[in-house]
Formats: sequence, structure tokens, C-alpha cells
Amino acid sequence: MQDPLKPGAGPKPVGAAVRIPKAPAVPGAPPATVRLNKRMAELGLCSRREADDWIARGWVRVNGAPAVMGQPVAVDARIEVDRQAEQQQRLQVTILINKPVGYVSGQAEDGHEPAVALVQPQNRWRECNSRMRWGHEQLRGLAPAGRLDIDSIGLLVLTQDGRIARQLIGEDSEIEKEYLVRVSYRTEKGDETTNVQALFPPEKLALLNHGLSLDGQALRPAQVSWQNPEQLRFVLKEGKKRQIRRMCEQVGLFVTGLKRVRIGRVNLGHLPVGQWRYLAPHERF
Repeated sequence: MQDPLKPGAGPKPVGAAVRIPKAPAVPGAPPATVRLNKRMAELGLCSRREADDWIARGWVRVNGAPAVMGQPVAVDARIEVDRQAEQQQRLQVTILINKPVGYVSGQAEDGHEPAVALVQPQNRWRECNSRMRWGHEQLRGLAPAGRLDIDSIGLLVLTQDGRIARQLIGEDSEIEKEYLVRVSYRTEKGDETTNVQALFPPEKLALLNHGLSLDGQALRPAQVSWQNPEQLRFVLKEGKKRQIRRMCEQVGLFVTGLKRVRIGRVNLGHLPVGQWRYLAPHERF
């Protein structure tokens, strides 16, 4: 969507989409500045990498003048983006995959294939109703926006769109991730039980919700509750390495199965294990 120019800002350049941030000025204070690529990411126009690419291609103007790489800009600067950049962005894909056990989320490691290897025409879910047509160019720059460890299954997002990646894994992300976690429990007597809910101390469940730390940092509050005697539901807003498994270890639980079923407002649904679909145009995280 294009915003109108401020009065007196001059004529709008032909073929440019204009964004004008609203930043109230403080009387007497010098204008704050930030690198242009960072400011464009903050405004949700693109990722920093995309911004640098667009600047190099001459697709960005600041206050009517061509932008240069590394340029500092005031927070109230008028940033204009050429329509060619918007057209390129519309071609970027976001793919949802139900990752199986044995696949890593990112780069191949220790002989294990990355989940992106499954993004092939024969693995596309037959109920995917997107009009998007498969093409090998869609694999270029397709990266995970959040990870699932090799022993976990469920919803994994692969995207070429830096805006979505920032939304899901940026430092200020507030997107919920929901997991179903099967657990076993070893009592103080050393007996392992499957009726975990009956024997698991309530104070330890409270710790899973809030009070644990990992890597020397306190974890953000979570939502953890019983789904059945052997399964917990976790809702997190962060994603440290093997976080749920490590949280469970701290309270004496052993994870026997972990599945991510939701990211934000997007559900795994009936997507079969090992298959993928495109994020639909109407779907938002």
C-alpha cells in the first residue's frame, strides 16, 4: 500500500512505492539516525540483506535522492522503493513442511539431509490449493525461519521472504509456537512411569511455566499444561536450542516425542509427515 507524500515534499517519483514513518520530533534534539538497511527492516519493507540488494540496484531513494550503501538516515526520512523491488518480493515463496524425524532444519550435518531436500514436486501435498507453480528458483535462498531438532517432527517454515523470517525469529518476535510433547518420568525410587500426570509434582509443572533458566539466562514465561497423562502442551515465545527437552530434563522429565503444531495463527493441520505446501495468500502468522 502506498502512503501519500507529506505536504511540500515534492512530486512523487514515477513508479515508486512510498513509505513515510511517523516519528514525533523532540524540540531541540538532533535527529536520530540509523543505517538505511536497518531502518527499512524496522519498517517491515524487507530484510536487511534485501535492502542492500535493492540499494545496489538503484531501487531505493531517500528524501528524493538515490540511496547509497551504508547510508545513515533520520527516523523521519522519506524512503521510496521502486516498483521493481515490490514485484521481485511478490515472487518470493514461503513453504510449510511437516518435518520428519532424521532431517535437520538447516544445513546438512553429520550425514543428515536438510528438510529443504523434501521440497520437491512429488512431495507437495495434494490438498495444497495455492496457484503457485513449482520452480527450482524457489529453492534459492529458501531458509528455515526457526528450527526443529533432528528428533522432532512437525511444522517448519522455510521462506525466501526476509520480512517473514524477521517476524518469526527476530529479537523482538512475539509469535507463539505450540508443541505437543510426550514424556516419561522417573520417580525418586527410580521407577519409570507412563502415568506421568498422576505422579508429577505440581510445583515442577509451575517451574516449566516460569522459573527455569538456560545458558545462564532466565526463560520467558511459557504456557505448559497436561493434554493427557503422558503428554504436555507447550506454548513458547522463544526458541533456544533444544529448549523444551532441556527444560524437561531440569524437572526430571524425559521427552519421548515432540511435535510442533502451530506457529502464530498458522496450524500444521492435516499436512502429512514429509510433505509440504505453500503459505496461502490469506494466511498470516
